[in-house]
Formats: sequence, C-alpha cells, structure tokens
Amino acid sequence: MSGEALSSRDAPGRWLSIIGIGEDGRSGLAPAAAAALDAAQVVYGGSRHFALAGPLQAEGRPWPRPIHTAYPEILARRGRPTCILATGDPFHYGIGAEIARLVPPAEIRAFPQPSAFSLACARLGWPLAECGLVTLHGRALARIVPQLQPGARLLVLSWDGTTPGALAALLTERGFGSSAVTVLEAMGGPRERIRAARADAFDLADIDPLNTVAITVAGTGFALPLAPGLDDALFENDGQLTKAEIRALTLAALRPHPGLLLWDIGAGAGSITIEWMLRHPSLRAVAIEVRPDRAERIRRNAEHLGAPDLTVVTGTAPDALAGLPEPDAVFIGGGVSEPGVLSAALAALKPGGRCVANAVTLEGEAALLGAFATWGGNLRRLSVERASPVGGLHGWRPAMPVTQWAWTKP
Repeated sequence: MSGEALSSRDAPGRWLSIIGIGEDGRSGLAPAAAAALDAAQVVYGGSRHFALAGPLQAEGRPWPRPIHTAYPEILARRGRPTCILATGDPFHYGIGAEIARLVPPAEIRAFPQPSAFSLACARLGWPLAECGLVTLHGRALARIVPQLQPGARLLVLSWDGTTPGALAALLTERGFGSSAVTVLEAMGGPRERIRAARADAFDLADIDPLNTVAITVAGTGFALPLAPGLDDALFENDGQLTKAEIRALTLAALRPHPGLLLWDIGAGAGSITIEWMLRHPSLRAVAIEVRPDRAERIRRNAEHLGAPDLTVVTGTAPDALAGLPEPDAVFIGGGVSEPGVLSAALAALKPGGRCVANAVTLEGEAALLGAFATWGGNLRRLSVERASPVGGLHGWRPAMPVTQWAWTKP
C-alpha cells in the first residue's frame, strides 16, 4: 500500500464520506448518507455499488486493481467532497479500515450499514459475540482450520459462489462432515435466499457470488488444541523438528503478542513459525530454510495446520535475511554456530524485540555461551525424558538436552 497519512492539523473539514450500502440500495441509506453521496464530486466504488446507489450525480470512478493504487488519488482530493462506497460496514473487513490509516478520523464521515455478520446473526438468531468470524475474501481457505472446534458457530465471508462448496469439502475431509452449512445469499435485498445442507451431502447450486456461510461445526474430526506444543506427528518432518515439549517452552520464551513478526532461521519443519501464527490471527512469520525440500515441507505443514499465510524463504542465513521486513522476534533453531548468523539476526531485530536460540550441539552451545557473556539475557538447559519399552517393561529414555538463550534487545 502506498500513500502517506495526512496530518490532522489545519484539517479542511470532513471532506471524505465512507458510505456502506446494502442490497436494498439507495432506499436503505439514511438521509444524511444520501445527502453526503449527492454532495460528492467524485464517488469511488465497485460496479455493483454504483448500480445500487444510482443514479449518481457525481463522477463514478471504479476501483483499479490492485485497489490501493487509487489511494494517492483519493488523498490528492483532500478538501474536496469525495465519497467511497462499500458493502455493509466499511470498518469490518472493509475499505474503511484501510482508508482510516491514511486519513485522520476528523476528516471522515462514516455511514455504516449492518455487516454481513450482523445480518447473518439476525437471520439465524445467533449471538454475534459468540461466533467465530472469518473472511475468506481473497484469502486462503485453510485460514478456517484453527476455527474448526466441535460445537463452534462460524460466520465466513465468501470469496465467490464456489466458497461454500469448497468449505463443505474441507469440513468433510477433516472429519467434520456432519456440520451444518448454511448459505445466506444477497442478504438485505430482493434476491435474498437462505439454504442449508450437511457438509458431507452439500448439493447447493447456483450460489450467488455475494454470500456468507454459517457453519455449526460437528463431527469426529481433529480440532487443533488451543495450547502450544502440538503433537509431533502433526508435522510432516524428516527428523529436523523442535519437539513438542521444547516447542511449547520456546514459544513461551518468544512471548508472542498480537501483530508481531517472527523470523525462524533454520526452520526445519516450520513447527515454531506455524505454532507462532496459530496463537493469534494477526501474528506473522517468515521461515528461512536452506534446503528446498524442507521449504516445500514447511509450506505443506502450514497449509494443513491452518497457517497458509506463512512466508517461506529458501536460502542460507545470513545472506537470506537481506531485504526481509524487520522482525519483532527471532528464533534460531538451526545454524546458530554458523558465522554471522546470530549477529545479523540481532542487528535486524527491532528495539524491544525478542531473540530465542536453541542448540543441541557443543558448537551451538558454545555460541550461546558467548552470546550470554557478551549481551546477557537468560540461559537455561532443557531436558525431556520419555517412557519407552525396555524388553517387556518400560524405562526412561532421555532426549538430547537443549541449551536455550533468550534475550530482549534494549
């Protein structure tokens, strides 16, 4: 996205109107919203919005692709009556949130309509605060995987008319075929239609591209636990994997908070980055892995476990770190003893950022002892023993101990 936020100092009034419009068109607008639309010199929106709001007295400018290329043009109109048309509530997965990062609220008049989620809840009698809300509009289907919890009520914004069928197939594939899938089409207008089917018997056809899907999750499928430390068997791997117990402690040491970006250097199977992203939908991560086969495996694991937005970089650190966005946290699970890796990671880390490095080799441990002596932080050794067969009995078999260094950048 390009453009620079305007200063609220000497603001020339509320020149930008952001108007939510529903399927009932102009007749559903409040008088103030209709007046703002009529007073605008230029109106931005999609062709569907123009048809719903017509006839327009202003010049209609359709959104370009990508949409953010229009933002500088909008900012250049500062002080002149301008309108943006959006679907429903512009600030709920809508254009309003994007524009508000560029234009101060003191210069905006907003006229929201009920969101698709609100309309769906009104039709179904569901309490909105108790529903899982997901948008798949322009996003990967696998984003819904972490939400698949038995008994959950989910509301999903569709990409187009194929989304409901794709969701039903995914639910069935993952053991939730008995889930109820309700498709709510063109809500709020004359074309409104509501139909339902079981996921494993989904046969709805001719679905309107403007639809929202409501799902009541049911079945015997596997639901991802909410706690860190997923079972090792969930990750496709070749043995290069941070094991569940160490992974849970490592994630705790990384201290994830909403909106942070993690670098995982020497990502192996991608378990740390994937579990990092599963902690909160706003968390982002970059997995850096030197081997192409492992990089592809990371992508498959991320898709399967519901973190499809994970960025995977194939290359050797520290060279592969060049040009990546600055991290808020760094995990080094492989290659910590390689020259330049640790120093490059610490240099890139934002002030206040967190670095956690694990080592199982003597060379890696020596690098972490050196880091502890130079920069301080916390150093600990982690060990796990698991029960395993000894003849006809059982005994404790220790895993390789892990030395872990954790440090916060001043």
